[in-house]
Amino acid sequence: MRSRSWRGTVAALGMLGLLAACSKDKDIDQPAPLVTFNSTLKVERAWSNAVPDKGGKVLRLGLGLAVEGNRVFAAGHRGEIAAFDLHSGHVLWRTKSKEAFSGGPGAGAGLVIVGASTGDILAVDESNGATRWKARLNGEVLSAPAVSEKLVAVRTVDGKLHGLSPKDGHELWSQEEQVPRLSLRGTSHPVMTGELVLCGFDNGKVAAVNMNDGSVQWSTTIAPPHGKTELERLDDVDAAVRVAGADVYAVGFQGRIAMLALDTGQIWWSHDASSYRGLGLDDSALYVSTADGEIVALRRRTGTEIWRQKALLHRRLSAAVETENAIVTGDFQGYVHWLNKATGAIEARARTGKVRISNPPLAVGNMVLVVNDDGHITAFRTTPLGGGSRGKPAAEIAAPPAETAAPATGSAAPPAENVAPPAENVAPPVPATVAPGPEPGTAPSGPGPTPAQAPEAPKSEPPSPPVTPPTPPGTPPPPPPAQQTPDPTPPMPQTQPQPPPS
Repeated sequence: MRSRSWRGTVAALGMLGLLAACSKDKDIDQPAPLVTFNSTLKVERAWSNAVPDKGGKVLRLGLGLAVEGNRVFAAGHRGEIAAFDLHSGHVLWRTKSKEAFSGGPGAGAGLVIVGASTGDILAVDESNGATRWKARLNGEVLSAPAVSEKLVAVRTVDGKLHGLSPKDGHELWSQEEQVPRLSLRGTSHPVMTGELVLCGFDNGKVAAVNMNDGSVQWSTTIAPPHGKTELERLDDVDAAVRVAGADVYAVGFQGRIAMLALDTGQIWWSHDASSYRGLGLDDSALYVSTADGEIVALRRRTGTEIWRQKALLHRRLSAAVETENAIVTGDFQGYVHWLNKATGAIEARARTGKVRISNPPLAVGNMVLVVNDDGHITAFRTTPLGGGSRGKPAAEIAAPPAETAAPATGSAAPPAENVAPPAENVAPPVPATVAPGPEPGTAPSGPGPTPAQAPEAPKSEPPSPPVTPPTPPGTPPPPPPAQQTPDPTPPMPQTQPQPPPS
């Protein structure tokens, strides 16, 4: 027995040595260093608070924020649910349970609903935090439930979408999709629109389910899995879909981003992409935070690329969320970045702490709410410093060529970090690559040169008109010369997708 035990120990040590050698040789993409930029957006820290979330960042939980009226709701992994005043951050109520919360909260119909790692679903009263009901599902919850007067939709990690009664939590129906042998840790947040519940699944599909009886209206594969290994065949749709009118937008990991018809699920356009965080959407453009840390803006109707920002590569970004006047995302060091909608240029930066921001920021008017993986909540207020293209969708403005970025000037009270501290060997600013649109726009005005401004051309005297012979009476004037309209640049394919961050 001793001989076998000794041999087993030697074999185990040899295997550990081999794994260590492999890990040293593995090429790991280093996060891009933060660069200086010309600040054109004023960011002020409005308030901060927290919910206890010890251990949450290790488990990569789906604990974000929810807003209903003037109240902000949050939940911690250690069983606490809290409500805060939207404008002041004042605690309205806190309630404690014995659950290990892992997904939520979802708010609506007077309820705040949170899911646990054990599969328990807890519903509390929105006004005071009193428990309304509790239900049990056979699967961990890693995303916020969707809540309405008619239904509570919950997605669990076992590939099921559950429809629960908002009155007492009893199950009304459930639908299931096959779960591959290997998938990302995370699930898509269900979205309700009209009489449908839309949700992504780990097999690369998006399904539309009738909320009344749970019948499947349609199920569409965004991108079929490809590759020889299980890792290469990952194509989870973990990002929540976005709905605009009769259009649905979805993106998968190592798959595609696509526009679908709401009534049939038919794909109207699709392009190679890889994302597992989420989508931003405004009147004319779609914003994608890719798996390798690029932010890409696409035209909603055609999928044509507008710009691509690479300055935040491999910083493990959260979803890119649209605000009134910018695009906002968080990274693995607790920084929050604001990007110009028209050009993708970085406009402001603030920090919530040193802990990763995994869940999407939440935009409410001119406020941006962020919760990091430790449960620390920060609310920012933003104010534009210049006019011009500020707040307009990217697809409506053709951006001028970007200029070399200049050092930022901070403008927050209390001070928010608009510029990263100086570091050695910092790479130069990386401007977004902007594709020309069909109609040229005008450069915005503002204090100092910004990435959205073009240098003014020197003035010169107009040339003298050429002398032409007189035209006989009755002769029609010649037609004006035709002007060429530049064609929009076709979308650039996504580079080799990166595996999920460790």
